Amino acid sequence: MNNMKTLMLLAALTALFMGLGYLIGGSGGALIALVVSGAMNLFAIWNADKIVLRMHNAREVDMATAPEFVGIVKDLAARAGLPMPKVFLIDTDAPNAFATGRDPDHAAVAATTGLLRMLDRDEIAAVMAHELGHVRNRDTLLMTVTATLAGAISMLGNFALFFGRGEGRNPLAIIAAVIVAPFAAMLVQMAISRTREYGADRAGAEISGQPMKLASALQKLAAGAARIPNPYAARSPAAAQLYIVEPLMGRGMDSLFSTHPKPENRVAALAAIAQGMGQSAARPQTIADAAARGSASALDPLKRRR
Repeated sequence: MNNMKTLMLLAALTALFMGLGYLIGGSGGALIALVVSGAMNLFAIWNADKIVLRMHNAREVDMATAPEFVGIVKDLAARAGLPMPKVFLIDTDAPNAFATGRDPDHAAVAATTGLLRMLDRDEIAAVMAHELGHVRNRDTLLMTVTATLAGAISMLGNFALFFGRGEGRNPLAIIAAVIVAPFAAMLVQMAISRTREYGADRAGAEISGQPMKLASALQKLAAGAARIPNPYAARSPAAAQLYIVEPLMGRGMDSLFSTHPKPENRVAALAAIAQGMGQSAARPQTIADAAARGSASALDPLKRRR
């Protein structure tokens, strides 16, 4: 169901893009728009991971510099049947994590130092299993394509304002191109992001075998994101869709304007998964309790050698 919804949303993005191309230059403009879109996507697919990691000042770590953290990822990758991804740390107190890369053979996972201090070992493993779920589901490639298409639609909308077809040009169509189409593209991009988060939660629960540890981690991370600013997401809001929890609106709302599902909805879905696995589905602490506990017991369970 999620895959079908994602395909429908991608089709909507493509239709918007082609429609703007037609508005600018008729059938020829639509074809040119398609070619430009393909070129942009190829560039993004091959370079997005490097751009994202550089944007976050991420530093690659290995068994010599972060043995326990890298060991967790290595064990989870083996359990998931995936190649070992590159592992990165981001030096910020804002607790979060993400995955990037065009395919499982060129994947990277990253976590912030704030996340490592806030969560216990099993919760860290559950979070990284979620990120490996994105890799296994090839969401990293999908989100790169949707972000590129959404950006191209916004660019074409502005272009159409000045270079739309002159003869018989419809002012209402131009307004739609400049305002409505980019806005619709943003909503579609966010909807795709929300859909893929549920899929990665399920995959992460299967890989880690601990769905309620992932639920507990989500509660703590949402609480932390609500009170600790994320400087990287603030500088580049487009990166918000990458993270495991919404970095700019930690309280999260399942609305048209959210890149992530509401945390409570994700916890409920994970509880159902736990029951299906024959595990206890006792709800984890509330977000408020998670915030209090996190601030009271913050530590780094992963002793990293510099």
